[in-house]
Amino acid sequence: MTDKSSSRYGLLAKFESPEILISAVRRVYDSGYRQFDAYAPYPVEGLSRAMRLKPSRLPYAVLAGALIGGIGGFLMETYATVVDWPLNIGGRPLFSWPAYIPIAFEMTILLAAIFGVVGLFVVTRFPQPYHPVFNSEDFVDHASIDGFYLDIEARDSHFDLAQTRSFLEGLGAVEISEIEA
Repeated sequence: MTDKSSSRYGLLAKFESPEILISAVRRVYDSGYRQFDAYAPYPVEGLSRAMRLKPSRLPYAVLAGALIGGIGGFLMETYATVVDWPLNIGGRPLFSWPAYIPIAFEMTILLAAIFGVVGLFVVTRFPQPYHPVFNSEDFVDHASIDGFYLDIEARDSHFDLAQTRSFLEGLGAVEISEIEA
């Protein structure tokens, strides 16, 4: 039976070390939970692998920006020098593509960077000024210093308050707290 209380976000468990957190994350995933997240004060190697996170879509956004910028810059210069303002200077051809390369390159870099920044905001849902885990005083006091946390959300299909709490205790959690939405 799942507990889908609208005011409950889930359970937050604190662990003593990154190794215990990684082990707990693996067991949580293997037990069928999918709506969970892990928090550490610094990057922990192997944590994203243990969570089985999907590869980021951000490189595709950067590639799209680069292609649009490069092709768009090249076409913009072609239109300007061949169609809109054709000047025959010294018998040179109107379509002198080697001269277009520096501007096309700069447009590639510019739009790739813009798409990358905007894509980063979209993928990370930034800015997110509020998250329910900040309702935990322990999380606020220790998450960025020395705390290793795992939260399992109440919207997960396997979530049952009592069973999930006892499961997290069995994983070696030092402290478990209910998080209100």
